[in-house]
Amino acid sequence: MGSISEDPNTSPSNQTPVNKAIETDFLIIGAGPAGASLACFLARLNLKGILISSASGSALTPRAHLVNSAALECLRDLDLAVYDECVRLGNAGNTIEHYTWCETLGGEEYARNYAWGSGRKSEYKAVSPCKYMDLPQSLMEPVLLKWVSGRGWIVRFDTTLTSFTDESESSDITATVVDKVTGLSYNIRTRYMFGADGGRSTIAKQLDLPFTSIPGGGFAYNILLRADLTHLMQHRQGNLHICMNLDKDYPLIAAIRMVKPWTEWVLVVMPKGPNVPNEKRSHEEWAVIAGDIIGDKSVSIEILDVSGWAINETSADVISKGNVYCLGDAIHRHPPTLGLGSNTCIQDAFNLAWKVSLVHQGHASPLLLDTYNTERQPVAAHIVTESNNILRLDIGLWGALGLRPYGTSDEERKKVKQTLAAPTKEGREARKALSAGVKSMHRELHALGTAYGQLYKSSAVYGADEIAPFQPGPLESKNPFENYDPCTYPGRRLPHVLLGPGSRIPGPLTSTLDIAGKGQFTLFTGIGGNKWRDAASTVESNLGVKVKVVGVGIGLEWADVYLDWEDKRGVEEDGCVLVRPDYFVAWRAQESGNEAERLVKVMSTILGHIGSKSATSIGLQETALASTNGEGK
Repeated sequence: MGSISEDPNTSPSNQTPVNKAIETDFLIIGAGPAGASLACFLARLNLKGILISSASGSALTPRAHLVNSAALECLRDLDLAVYDECVRLGNAGNTIEHYTWCETLGGEEYARNYAWGSGRKSEYKAVSPCKYMDLPQSLMEPVLLKWVSGRGWIVRFDTTLTSFTDESESSDITATVVDKVTGLSYNIRTRYMFGADGGRSTIAKQLDLPFTSIPGGGFAYNILLRADLTHLMQHRQGNLHICMNLDKDYPLIAAIRMVKPWTEWVLVVMPKGPNVPNEKRSHEEWAVIAGDIIGDKSVSIEILDVSGWAINETSADVISKGNVYCLGDAIHRHPPTLGLGSNTCIQDAFNLAWKVSLVHQGHASPLLLDTYNTERQPVAAHIVTESNNILRLDIGLWGALGLRPYGTSDEERKKVKQTLAAPTKEGREARKALSAGVKSMHRELHALGTAYGQLYKSSAVYGADEIAPFQPGPLESKNPFENYDPCTYPGRRLPHVLLGPGSRIPGPLTSTLDIAGKGQFTLFTGIGGNKWRDAASTVESNLGVKVKVVGVGIGLEWADVYLDWEDKRGVEEDGCVLVRPDYFVAWRAQESGNEAERLVKVMSTILGHIGSKSATSIGLQETALASTNGEGK
C-alpha cells in the first residue's frame, strides 16, 4: 500500500483532492482501550496506520478502571516506560485492598472482602511480575495515544466511519469517513480494518456478525462526583463499596467506586420500580441521592458528570470477516462485575497484532489470522457469561443483606435489618445466607483462574506431540474460577518464573515474561539443548521468522535461582518450550533430537504454511533438514 502522509483536509490547491482515497495498510476505528492498545502493539512491530474516533478526544470520565496483571503484562511488553507511567498514575496497595458492603459509606458495615489479590498476595506474586491496579480509562488512554502518535501513527478524533466496502479483487477495504468538524467526507483505502468502535459497533453491524444475546439486563447510571470522604475511609480503605441504604426505596443498589483517593468517586446507581432516573434529572437532584448514599450530610458534593448505560449479556459468535477484525466492546458487552472488560480488550489486541504483522510481511499464511477468531471468541463469550453470573450472585447477596422489591413497606424493611442481629433461628439462617453470599464473591474478587486460565486451541498451537489431553492442576481442578496452576501445556500462558544471571553471581532477577515476547517467538531450553539454536537458525533461513533461543541452567545465559523453572517447564533439560509473541506456549518437546526438522514443521504449522498454497514456496524438504540436523538421539 501507499503512504499515509496525505492530509484529508487539504484543498485541491494544496496537495490532495478530497475525492482521492487516502491509502494505508491499517485502519483502526475506535480509540478506546482496544483500539489504542492495538495501534500501540502494531507500532511496536514497526507497522504504521491510521486511528480514528468519533469522539472529540480521549475518555473524559473514568469508566473502565481495574487493570489486572495479564493486561499490564501486555503494556509491559510494549514499553517499560508506558508500563511505568501506568503504575505512576494508577492506585494500588491499600487504596484498593477491600470491597465492602455497607448501609452507607458513613454508616454500618455488613461485610468486607479482600480484593484484587490483596488477601492472596503470594499466589498473585507467583503468577505475574505485575500487580493489579485501579487505573481509570481516562488516564490510560492518553498514555497509549501519546505513545503511538509519536511512532508514525495518524490519530484523528471527531472522525466518524459511515460505511465501508470490500474490494474483492485486491482484498482491500475502502472506508468512508466524515470529519465532524468540517463536514468533509472522504475515503480511506486500507489492507486491514479493525473494529474497536464499542458496544454500538458500526463495523460489527455492517459485517452482520452473529451475536448471542440474553435480554433483560436493565439500566444503570454512572455519576462522577467530587467529595472529600477522607474522614470516612480511614478504617474502610478500598476502591469499591456496595451501599444498601435499606431505609430508602431507591435505588435498587448503589456502588461507590473510588477514582482519586479519597476525593473523586463514581456512584453507580441501579434504579428500581418507577424511580428510574431520567436524563433530565438535575445535578442538584443527583447530589441529594449521592448524599443519602454517602450518609454524611456535612459532606459537600459536586456532580461532574452523569451518564447511563445498559447492562448487557451479549457476545459475537464470529469476530472477523475477510480482512476486517473486531475487538473489545464491539464483540463482548457485559456489566463491569469481574473487572475484566478493558483487560479483555487489551488482550484481544495483543493476540491480534503479532499475527497481523507476520501475515502482512508475508512470513505467515492468512490462515494464522483465522486463529484470532478461534482463540479469542470463546474467551469473549466466557467473560460475558461469567460477568453476568457474578451480577446474579451479587443480587442473591443483596437479598441476604435485606434488599427487597420496590414497594416493600418501611416496617418490613426494618424487620429484615433487625433479623440479621436477632438471636433466633430465623436470624441464624439469615446470617448463614449472608456469610455464604460474601464468600461466594471470592469468585469475583479473586478471579485468578478466570483471568489467567485460558487454554487456546487452534492451528497456532501445536499439541500433536502431547501424550494426553490437558488436565488442570490440583488448585484449578478444585476451583477454576479462583485458582490458576501455571504450566507449559501448549495453549496455556508461559509461567512467570524469576531467573538470575547465568554467571551465578547474584544480580537482578528477570521474569521469563520479560525474556520472552517483544514481538518474537522464544524457545526456552536447557543443558544439552544446544542443537535447538541451530534449529532456530534453520527456521529463520527457511521461514524468515526469528526464534530467540534462551538457555536456562548451569553455565547457560540464565540461572534457575529458585528451581521454579525446573518445576514448571514440563520437559527434560534438553527439551524445549516454544513461546509465541503473546506469551502463550505454542509447542513443547520433551527431549532433544531431530531438532531442526521438528521445529521447522511446528513453526510451519503455526504460521499456516502447512496445508496452504504457500507450503510449497518455503523450500522445506525433509531430507535436507535431516542431513542438516543429523540423526538426533
